[in-house]
Amino acid sequence: MKKIHIVFLVLIAAAIAVLISFWENTSTFDSISDAKANPGKLVYLTARLDKSAPVVFNPMNPNYLEFTARDSTGTVKVVYHNTKPDNFEMSSSLVMQGRYENGHFACKSILPKCPSKYKEEQARGEKHPDSIKIN
Repeated sequence: MKKIHIVFLVLIAAAIAVLISFWENTSTFDSISDAKANPGKLVYLTARLDKSAPVVFNPMNPNYLEFTARDSTGTVKVVYHNTKPDNFEMSSSLVMQGRYENGHFACKSILPKCPSKYKEEQARGEKHPDSIKIN
């Protein structure tokens, strides 16, 4: 074999190794019912904070947060062992990564999505600044 063929084979093997290493980290957004149907599987959920249920957070133990999340398929108790994210109660939705296990969603990370500050302008029929064309 020529040296170029060996180098080409090594590059292909390295590319396959990189793809395999990223395979576990790739995930799609699932619903609460999907997470409950596949306990132990790492999933990403997009849900809203259920404001009718209590939020358990004690500033003396800032690494424990418990709340109820809701989406179109149901509700789930979420347990998060980290500090409470900023603007948690004001968020329009939450993007959570974790696993459903032991009757609750064990959350590893939470990203609160804040509502658009342009919502009121859109309700009045005004345009979002990004949609205005500049000539």
